[in-house]
Amino acid sequence: MVFRRLWLFEHMERTITAIEAQKHNRSRVNISLDGAYAFALDQLTAAWLKPGVRLNEQQIAQLLAKDEQQSAYSRALHFLSFRARSHQEVRTYLERKGYTAEVIEAVLAQLEEDGFLDDARFSREWVENRTTFRPRSQSMLGWELKHKGVSPEAIETALAEADLDDADLALEAAQRALGRYADLPWEDFARKLGAYLQRRGFSAQVTWATIRQLWNTMQDSRTMQDT
Repeated sequence: MVFRRLWLFEHMERTITAIEAQKHNRSRVNISLDGAYAFALDQLTAAWLKPGVRLNEQQIAQLLAKDEQQSAYSRALHFLSFRARSHQEVRTYLERKGYTAEVIEAVLAQLEEDGFLDDARFSREWVENRTTFRPRSQSMLGWELKHKGVSPEAIETALAEADLDDADLALEAAQRALGRYADLPWEDFARKLGAYLQRRGFSAQVTWATIRQLWNTMQDSRTMQDT
């Protein structure tokens, strides 16, 4: 008897009596069943619906599940519109928005299939961007990518393909900051520039060599100007 009642409930049909666009979000519509508001759907999810169509509870549940996935997908695309993201960044974002694990995994798979998510590409672009605009050590780059949930394999490949050298990176980083420290006496120059480089992950050996190189270059330049 219980199974009979459950079957009847799942197959009990209700009629769509109105489909109205929402006033403040034209991409969503309100669905009325049997003369009363029932739920809202994304325009894409509701595309095949029209007044007079009859829906059972199972079909309604499927529509709501599809709508939730479409909502999560749209939110993820918006999140990705600002910059490239790793899988883990998008997963964490959707978790914070309250989506279920099932919906999140489906959305991640769809984003990957559509070409919007690729941790290998993300890692390469991250390394290239950081190296160009905010130089830091290879270990720091690796730590940043690990923090974003990128696999060790993808990190190793991205760094290997970039063919970086910490001495070159440290010199580039130091030259960008040199204007702040160039007029300081040796002790302050070495201390402040050294702290700057070590915050960017450079080893003590690379940091010291870079400081000495820049200091000597500045002294040579000043000597030439005085002669």
